[in-house]
Amino acid sequence: MIAKKMVDYVKGSSVIRAMFEEGKIMAEKYGAENVYDFSLGNPSVEPPVKVKEAIKNILDSENPNFVHGYMNNSGYENVREKIANHLNKEFGTKLGVKNILMTVGAAGGLNVILKTLIDPQDEVLVFAPYFGEYNNYIANYDGVRVVVAPNPPSFQPNLKDMEEKITAKTKAVIINNPNNPTGVVYKKEIIEEMAKILEKKEKEFGTSIYLIADEPYRELAFDGAVVPYLTNHYHNTIVGYSYSKSLSLPGERIGYLVIPDEVDDAENVQQAANIANRILGFVNAPSLMQLAVAECVEEKTNVDAYDANRKLLYEGLTELGFECVKPEGAFYLWMKACEEDDKAFVAKAKEFNLLLVPGSSFAGPGYVRIAYCVSNDMIKRSLAAFKKLAEAYNLK
Repeated sequence: MIAKKMVDYVKGSSVIRAMFEEGKIMAEKYGAENVYDFSLGNPSVEPPVKVKEAIKNILDSENPNFVHGYMNNSGYENVREKIANHLNKEFGTKLGVKNILMTVGAAGGLNVILKTLIDPQDEVLVFAPYFGEYNNYIANYDGVRVVVAPNPPSFQPNLKDMEEKITAKTKAVIINNPNNPTGVVYKKEIIEEMAKILEKKEKEFGTSIYLIADEPYRELAFDGAVVPYLTNHYHNTIVGYSYSKSLSLPGERIGYLVIPDEVDDAENVQQAANIANRILGFVNAPSLMQLAVAECVEEKTNVDAYDANRKLLYEGLTELGFECVKPEGAFYLWMKACEEDDKAFVAKAKEFNLLLVPGSSFAGPGYVRIAYCVSNDMIKRSLAAFKKLAEAYNLK
C-alpha cells in the first residue's frame, strides 16, 4: 500500500500533464497537424546557440572528473559568483557566492526553501490563480496552504484579502511574477504596498514572514512591462529562478535560489538550504548544466517570437468574441470560459481538437489557461477551431 499522503497526491495529479499525454494520443488518431495542444508550458523557442557551444567547449576542454563530479551542495563556487555578479549588475543588488544556491530547477528550489523554513502547520499564502503544484510543495512539509482570493479583472494581487489572512502562523508568502497562469505582471506599486503590509504584520506578530519569489518567467515581459526585483523591495525576500524558460532548458532542471544577507537569520537559512538540497535527494544541481549556464548568464531567449504568438492569439480570440486578459508576461493567456463550469468548457473545446487547461486547476474557476509557447503556424491553424468553439456558444 502506498503512503496515505501519496494517495491524495495521486488523486490530485496534474491536469496539465494528463492533457499533454492525451494530446499525444489525439495526435496519433487525428494527425498532429489537426490537434491544437495549448496545455503544457514547454518552450517552442530553441535555446540560444551559445548554450550548445558552451556545453561542447566544457566537454572538450575540462577534466571529465571535474565536469561530472561532486561539488559543494550549493554548487560550484565560480558558477555562483558569476550569477551573483550578473544579478548585481542587473538589479543593483549586493550578492556574493554564499547568497546563491544552485538548484534542480525552480521546483527543486521551492522545495528546498520550504523544507528549510516550514514547520508542520505553518501557513503559506498563495495568490489565486496560482501554479497548482504549490499545493503539493507546501503539503510535502506539512504546511498549511492559505489561498488569497483572486482579483479580477486585473488579477493583480488582492492585498486586502492577503492582509486579512496573515496570522501569527504565517511563515511565507509565494508570489509568481510574471504570473502563471494569467500572464499578468505584478506592478511595482503593488509590490511596494505588499512589502509594507508584510513588515507591519511582522511587527504585529513578532515573527518573520518570508516572501518567496518564484521567477522562471522573469525575462518574458512585453510592451515595456517591468518586473520588479523583489529583494530590492522587501528585506525577507528569497528568489527562486530557473533557466527553463529564459534559455529554453526545461528538461535540464537547472536553476538557483537567492538568499540575501538581509533575510532574518540569514546565515542559518543559507546553511540549512545547503543541507536541504542534499537530504531531499537532489544532492546538487546537475554539474554540466551549472557550468554551461554560467557561460550564458547574459543570453536571452527569443522573446519576440513569444510576443508574436501573444499578439496573434489575443487579437484572434478577442475578435471571435472571447473575453481574455491581455498577457504582459510569461507565455500564457487567461481566457474566460463561456460557461460557469470551466471543465465542461474544456470538454467542449476538445470536440474541436483544442486542448486547454481548466482554470480550476489553478484555483481560478470560470477561466481557462492557454499556453502559447507553440509554433506561430499552429496558432494560425487553430483559429478556425476556436471559431467553431465561439459559434457553439453563439458568441458575437
